[in-house]
Amino acid sequence: MANGPKEISQNANKINVLAGKSTKKEISAQRDLPLGIEKEGDFGEVGMGVLSDGTPYLNQRGLAVLCGVENAHIGTISSQWNDEDPKPRIRKIKAILEESGFTAQSAHVEIIHAGRRNFCYPAEVCLAVLEYYALDAGANVQDAARKNYRLLAGSKLRDMIYSRVGYDPSGADRFKKWHDRIGLNFQSAPRGYFHVFNEAHTIIYELILAGAEIGEKTVVDISIGQHWSKH
Repeated sequence: MANGPKEISQNANKINVLAGKSTKKEISAQRDLPLGIEKEGDFGEVGMGVLSDGTPYLNQRGLAVLCGVENAHIGTISSQWNDEDPKPRIRKIKAILEESGFTAQSAHVEIIHAGRRNFCYPAEVCLAVLEYYALDAGANVQDAARKNYRLLAGSKLRDMIYSRVGYDPSGADRFKKWHDRIGLNFQSAPRGYFHVFNEAHTIIYELILAGAEIGEKTVVDISIGQHWSKH
């Protein structure tokens, strides 16, 4: 028997990771590491990026442009997402999302990045909203939404975002920061002397394999060094 629907968690203080295999997909918050923006860019009027857990997203303005509607319409979808008696539009968008194998606690992830508040709409939510305005909005169906839905249905939106911002979803570049620090610390201590990074680099490697984001904001060898100096 298949498990229940997989859920897209919108907790901006967690890293989202895929749960175990099932018919429907849930991206649940399971790790106590800060979720941020890994890559971002504006392409024409369409803002997009990738969160630090690999989730591709459009910003509110970008999604509005693809759908051919005003920003306020997308904002209203977010604000009404969890109404006890949701509007028909919200019910339909959620139904489209679930048909694709996803559920979401909210329509967007809110993240402070570079001192600015960002409203990040995961690609799956974007496609559900885009399909609604392309096919199911009745008198409010938008020609721009129809055109963009034909171009971006399925995995094409995800692929476009990854390509535009220069992100490798295979994770092949996840060791780059670690390799850079190995190069930076190479022979930085005299032969025979204890060196925190040299002692800790295998631990860092295992953390990366386990899914931890190691970069400028998460440099565990500094923490190890501070604790070692106190010891």
